[in-house]
Amino acid sequence: MSAEYPKNENQQEKQNSNSNENTENKEFHTEETQNPEQSEVDGNNVSHLEEVVKKLEFALAEQKDNYIRLYADFENFRRRTAKEKVEFIEQANAKLLLELLPIFDDFERALKAFENTEANLESIREGVLLIYQKFAKFLEKQGLAEIKSTHETFDPDKHEAITQVPAPNEEMKGKVIDTIEKGYMLGEKVLRFAKVITGA
Repeated sequence: MSAEYPKNENQQEKQNSNSNENTENKEFHTEETQNPEQSEVDGNNVSHLEEVVKKLEFALAEQKDNYIRLYADFENFRRRTAKEKVEFIEQANAKLLLELLPIFDDFERALKAFENTEANLESIREGVLLIYQKFAKFLEKQGLAEIKSTHETFDPDKHEAITQVPAPNEEMKGKVIDTIEKGYMLGEKVLRFAKVITGA
């Protein structure tokens, strides 16, 4: 048997170095082999993201177009509604004025009667009374109603106290002694408060 001599330190280091280089070269070649596949995967991801971005841009443009159309429709609706409201008010005013014209005509006839010196004052008074009654019926037809006040219990929701005076008797305390200006209701709403004097 031939005798084996132990390797010196230089030979051992050289062998280890060669082994490390071989390992690094294998890893380098392995990475080189894998890089084309990784590049292909990255390219696919970029293409997918670009497709997603295009879809989002298209959806955004579609939503923007829908918003513009909706806003235009709303503006047209608003203008049309405002115009219809003005026309409705004008028609209501026209109807009201048309119904007032006969009463205006009666006032003109009454004024002409005053110009006639031979006219009977009693007949003129009756004519004015007829005009008043016609006008009162017209207001009632429109839903206007007089608020009861004199000798009624004071109601702050309908009456406005101008002043207080001593009540003539115990029964009139807290009640309306006199009415300075009549009040009116339009349906269930107070159109004008009655100005009254109350007893204290």
